[in-house]
Amino acid sequence: MSDFTELLARTREEESRLPAGLTLTQETAEGLDLSDLEFHDAALRKCRFIRCDFSGAAFFGCRLENCDFSGCRLPGSFWRDCRLSGCKADGADFRRSRLKDTVLEQCLFRSVPFTGGRWDRLAVKECNFTEAILSELRLSKVTLEQTDLTRAELFRTALAGVDLTTCTLEGIVLSETCAELKGAAIHASQAAVVARILGITVAP
Repeated sequence: MSDFTELLARTREEESRLPAGLTLTQETAEGLDLSDLEFHDAALRKCRFIRCDFSGAAFFGCRLENCDFSGCRLPGSFWRDCRLSGCKADGADFRRSRLKDTVLEQCLFRSVPFTGGRWDRLAVKECNFTEAILSELRLSKVTLEQTDLTRAELFRTALAGVDLTTCTLEGIVLSETCAELKGAAIHASQAAVVARILGITVAP
């Protein structure tokens, strides 16, 4: 049993909280119940979580570097003032999660459902959301920079005020009217992508 697993068991048994400033490096955890826990000012580096349950967990002021959450459950999780760098969460579940005052950079969120969540003052840089489900998201002051949205589903997510000019939009899924893009900024080279969604043929 690792030190972290022992700490988690003790926390559950004593119905206490995880210590603030928790630092984990190259930790591997499998099948752990981390639901409803609060992480304050934690630093996680090169950790791997396998089929772990973070449902309803909250992260405040945390820094995560090169961690793997692929296939984990994180529905209803809350993230504030966090930075995730080089992390992988392919196939994880982020439905109804909320990310606030947080930075995501060079992270993989392929095929991840974020349905019904909320992003407030979220900065996304060089991330991959290929085939992610980003439907019915509420966005406020979100920035997307060089982010791959290939075949991502954005149904009923209002992108007004979001700059998409450096993002990959090939195959994105929108409503028939493309209303989701109203008020968003796109590059002239991306107009053909939107035209194809609308069934318009652009002459060369």
